[in-house]
Amino acid sequence: MTADPLFRFLHVAGVAVWVGGMFFAYLCLRPVAGSVLEPPSRLRLWRGVFARFFPWVWAAVIAILLSGAAMMAAVGMAGAPRNWHLMLGIGLVMTLIFCYVWFGPYRVLGQAVQAQDWPAAGAALNRIRQAVGTNLVLGLVNIAVATLGRWLA
Repeated sequence: MTADPLFRFLHVAGVAVWVGGMFFAYLCLRPVAGSVLEPPSRLRLWRGVFARFFPWVWAAVIAILLSGAAMMAAVGMAGAPRNWHLMLGIGLVMTLIFCYVWFGPYRVLGQAVQAQDWPAAGAALNRIRQAVGTNLVLGLVNIAVATLGRWLA
């Protein structure tokens, strides 16, 4: 018995949490929050949403990277299909973008909301929105690479 099914589960579950969460936040929650909440309430909402979602993103990133590394190690870098290499590259870019959000505008958002500096909080939220939008597109591309990659190659 191999651990491959466990690694695949952890990988797919991590992707579902991360990309699915971004999809919901960007395409469902964001438009409604923007249309029904005034800026102070909207910015407090997003600070709270991110405080709950981002720890799950960290768990997903760890699960995805470790399970991906284990699956890659099982076949060797040279033996891995080309789409696996592309997934790895895209995933690393996504991770760097998330680290930028975590260590940059997310921190600024929290401090600005605490200080009730709504213009600074709004600017930080806009930077997060742009980064999440980019990561959502990259995540969906990575899902396509994962599921269609061998077929397209």
